[in-house]
Amino acid sequence: MLLAFTGIMFITPDSLLIRLAEVNSWNLIFYRGFIPFLTILIGLAIFYKFNLFKRILDNGWHGVAFIVTFAITSIVFVISIESTNVANTLVMVALAPMLSAVISLIFLKENPDQKTWVAIIITTLAVIYIFYDAVDSGDFLGNFLGLICATGLAVNAVIIRSAKKISLLPSAMIGKLAVSLFALFFVDQLKLENNDLIIIPLMCVFCIAIPFVCVTLAPRFITAAEVNLFFLLETIFGPLWVWLVIREQPSIETIVGGSIIIITIAIHSTLALKKE
Repeated sequence: MLLAFTGIMFITPDSLLIRLAEVNSWNLIFYRGFIPFLTILIGLAIFYKFNLFKRILDNGWHGVAFIVTFAITSIVFVISIESTNVANTLVMVALAPMLSAVISLIFLKENPDQKTWVAIIITTLAVIYIFYDAVDSGDFLGNFLGLICATGLAVNAVIIRSAKKISLLPSAMIGKLAVSLFALFFVDQLKLENNDLIIIPLMCVFCIAIPFVCVTLAPRFITAAEVNLFFLLETIFGPLWVWLVIREQPSIETIVGGSIIIITIAIHSTLALKKE
C-alpha cells in the first residue's frame, strides 16, 4: 500500500508540469520517453545483468503488444493534456479499470460480475455527459485522446494479466524507447532552456520513472482493487495542483461527470476489495 500510495502521489504533479513546460508537444514527448528509458535501463541492467536482452526476447508476442500500446498511451496522454482541461483527461484515464473489464470479457472470456456491469453502465453515461459538453466547448479532441489513453492502459492491464508468468518491465522500457524514437521525426530542437532545464528532468524522473517502478511492484503485494483505489488520487489531485498554480478550472459538466465516475469506481473497488 505504501508503494502504491507513494507512486501515485509522485504522479499527481505530472499534468501540472506538462502545462508548465515551454517546449512543444513532440519535444516533450521525446524527453518523456528517453529519460525514463535510460533510468529504467540502468535499473534493469543492474538487476538482470547480462540476461537483459534475453528477458526482452522472452516477452514474446505479449511484449510486442505491450510495447505498441504502451508507446501509444504515452504519446496520446501528453497531446490530450495539451488539448483540453487536465481534469477532462484524468477523468477519462480513470475509466481504465472499467474498460479493462470489457476487454477481458472479449479476449480472456472473463465475464464481469453484476456490480462491475452496473459500474460500467454508470461510468459510460457519465462519459457521454462529459463528451456532450466537450463538443460544445471545442474540447472533443482532447477528451477523445484521453479515452484512447484509458483504452491503452486497459489493454496493457489485460496483456499483463494474460502473461502472469513473465515480467513485462523490459518491454515497458522498450516502449519508452519507441516513444522517443517516434518523436524524433517531429521535434524541432532538443535543446532545453530556462525553466525547462529543471521541469523536464524533474518530470521524467519523479513523475514517470519512480512511480512506474512503484506501481509495477505494488500489485505483487496488494490486490488490483486496492491499486485502483490509489489511482483515483491522481484524478483528484492532478486537477487540484493545476488549479492551485495556474488557475485552470474544469467545467461544471466535467466536475459532475468526473465526480460520478470517481465515486462509482471507488465504491466498485471497495466492494471488490471486501469480497477478496
